Amino acid sequence: MPLVRVARVVPDVTGIDKIFDYLVPDALGDQVRIGVRVRVPLHGRNVAGWVVELGEPSTGLEIAKIKSVIKVLGLGATKEIIDLASWATKRWAGRMRSFISTAAPETLVKTVPASRYMPRAIKHTSESFEKIRNFGGGLLNLAPLTNLTPLISAIACDGPTVVIMPTQHRVKLLAAALKSNNFSVAQWPNDWAMAYGGVDVVIGTRSAVWSPVQKFANIVVVDEHDDLLQEERSPTWHARDVAIERAERAGARCILLSPIPSLTARRWASHRIVFDSENSWPQTLIVDRNKDEQWSRSLVSSDLIAELRDKSRRVVCVLNTKGRARLTACGSCRAVLRCEKCDAALNQLDAKILDCPRCGETRPVICQICGSSSCAVLKPGVARLREELEAAANRSVVEVTAATDSVNERANVFVGTEAVLHRVQNADTVVFLDIDSELLAPRYRANEIVATLIIHAIRLVGRSKNNPKILLQTHTPDNALLVALTTGDFSGYFADDEARRSLLKFPPFGSIAQVSGKGAKLFLDSLAESFEFSSTVQTMNKDTDSGLVRADSWQQLTDVLMNAKRPAKSRLSIHIDPPRV
Repeated sequence: MPLVRVARVVPDVTGIDKIFDYLVPDALGDQVRIGVRVRVPLHGRNVAGWVVELGEPSTGLEIAKIKSVIKVLGLGATKEIIDLASWATKRWAGRMRSFISTAAPETLVKTVPASRYMPRAIKHTSESFEKIRNFGGGLLNLAPLTNLTPLISAIACDGPTVVIMPTQHRVKLLAAALKSNNFSVAQWPNDWAMAYGGVDVVIGTRSAVWSPVQKFANIVVVDEHDDLLQEERSPTWHARDVAIERAERAGARCILLSPIPSLTARRWASHRIVFDSENSWPQTLIVDRNKDEQWSRSLVSSDLIAELRDKSRRVVCVLNTKGRARLTACGSCRAVLRCEKCDAALNQLDAKILDCPRCGETRPVICQICGSSSCAVLKPGVARLREELEAAANRSVVEVTAATDSVNERANVFVGTEAVLHRVQNADTVVFLDIDSELLAPRYRANEIVATLIIHAIRLVGRSKNNPKILLQTHTPDNALLVALTTGDFSGYFADDEARRSLLKFPPFGSIAQVSGKGAKLFLDSLAESFEFSSTVQTMNKDTDSGLVRADSWQQLTDVLMNAKRPAKSRLSIHIDPPRV
């Protein structure tokens, strides 16, 4: 032991990205361990923090100037989590505090219960898991409507298991099913102490991947393709990537589950892919809008009208465009209505008001060119479509968006943004009115985002006994993903997706960072002009407040971002491999 024992502490204070040295008093010598939450003095006040390292004072630091730890508050994380957080700090160019606080309990915890590993009276088995276990982990490709309880039960019989799922609703359902199978289950984060002490299954949403489980045999990521498993704020860590790294460090198995696996998962799994073909998919149909001449200018196609007028069916229509219209032209002179302040195209909120999505200005529906108050909708929103659908269906239609708190479950026709897939409880038909707007969006993961939406739709119609179906209205019926969804053969889509991303060096064949905030343009310009960094990364300014940086790997990218000098008084936000760029 060194003569002077020092604890290095990460303060639980927003905006501080530094580790500080504190002396460990003799009275607290046995209590101060890596991961515990402590109270320490910092800049004239006492703050909480986490111990991330124990050892001798940092070089050049006078012992007389080092302050002492005041108090041990309780448990925070384990050494394994601290090491994992150190890796994630570099992987996503973030701050260690962000990752440790995700793993720490919401309240002070000083003691934990004893481990509760239940004896196995019944041994659950699964043929798919046996294959994955022989691989030492891998990717399980299974149908969207597969019941996960038998599979997760078989995995949990193999040893303590951590399960990560996209939504809290599904977490609660699966946790209840596992408890009925006589497993001890800790729901993250409410059962933090139980998870720390040891149970058969720790289950939760994306933050559960940071649960300080002392020992585990398997980490299971359900729907690894889902964007909900990625943190939207910086640092933009992904639960799938953390699970893969954590399992490798612990010598455990990582098992990824998905109906339509992401390219990242397929690349990681390589040959370790198991296909579960026991469950079928609902009928998926392509509506080729090129052939429907009568409705070529409308989103209300003949196939959709047939579904709407069948009053025995519950229909959900999806269009990711809020408001009455997203692109509006003058009905007289056909000029696109633009904002007089910033020149952006105006949205039509209702029959009387135009709104600018860029600067927030509003004005009456009046053309600046000819003064006409009539307008033509070039890109309708869900509010306008609701009126068209009501006329076509001869029954009421309910509009649903992210702002909708509750849904009238007595209604049988709904239209809304993708929020409608989560707000409505069940349906017989889900219609994507304009799948091209998502499929052809300028995002490198556009296909995967569309696949996620369609999987949500499949689960929505999954409980229907009335010939459940998915309708995809498109002008590009030969798109590889759409063809795969209708035929059930995804090999061609996977090959096309991999070839395109490889050619353009998009993740996982490269790495991208979105840089935004005050000073972003100056920072990106300095990278482009730097002899040291310009050969490693490529930069692109999107506007004065944001831009992109690209490199061949995340290691190269984060090395540059963390070592490059930032402009004075800048406030940069960095998102590594964000899903919607």
